[in-house]
Amino acid sequence: MKYYRTFIVLASMFMAISGLLYLAHYYIFRDVHHIFIYLLGDLAFLPLEVFLVVIVIERILAHREKQAMVSKLNMVVGAFFSEVGAPLLQSLLSCFDRKSEIQRQLAVAPNWTQADFKKAIVYASGLDCVPRCLTTDLEGLRTLLIQKRSFLLALLENPNLLEHERFTDLLWATFHLAEELEARPSLANLPHSDVEHIAGDMRRLFGHLVSEWLLYVQHLKSDYPYLFSLVARVHPFQEHPSPIVVSS
Repeated sequence: MKYYRTFIVLASMFMAISGLLYLAHYYIFRDVHHIFIYLLGDLAFLPLEVFLVVIVIERILAHREKQAMVSKLNMVVGAFFSEVGAPLLQSLLSCFDRKSEIQRQLAVAPNWTQADFKKAIVYASGLDCVPRCLTTDLEGLRTLLIQKRSFLLALLENPNLLEHERFTDLLWATFHLAEELEARPSLANLPHSDVEHIAGDMRRLFGHLVSEWLLYVQHLKSDYPYLFSLVARVHPFQEHPSPIVVSS
């Protein structure tokens, strides 16, 4: 209510000042015709001015601001995969019976095109397979997530993440699996219902992780080819990942 009252007061003040200036112009020059010529000219230009300032310029500035924010967010996403995401991908990938198929579909290579990335993203979004918890090193997975908790909490302090819904969902899925594993005194001899629950959490995290990783690597391919070169050599979806550059 206070905001509207202030707005009305300011509008009244500016209109009064404008009226006084027009009145002063009339008393000095006694030329109503001249006043109305410029008044109508200014009013005729007003819609064009509003279009240029409010729509065109504002959209250009908003687009630049969004691009700058996306660039910062991609830096955060890159830090996540360097510190936590890559080890998680490798650990979770080994839990699936269809590991070979997943690797074949997601084996990003230096010669991948936008069409290849699109195909892989579609495959990842429809991936529906249950991990094998009984043969998985759950203790090692729990240790990894606990060790990286401080880093993950630091990521949540970044206010720009509110604009990145996919990555926020990935962080929540990561935190949830960490809490589920940490809440159990022992991960050995779990009941079948508990195993199924943890398997569902792992599947959810893997889906978010793979989708976000593909989009991040696609961004590197387009904007940072030198970073993409390393990722293409060391990611876990290839048969023999190695940082060594092999001459062609």
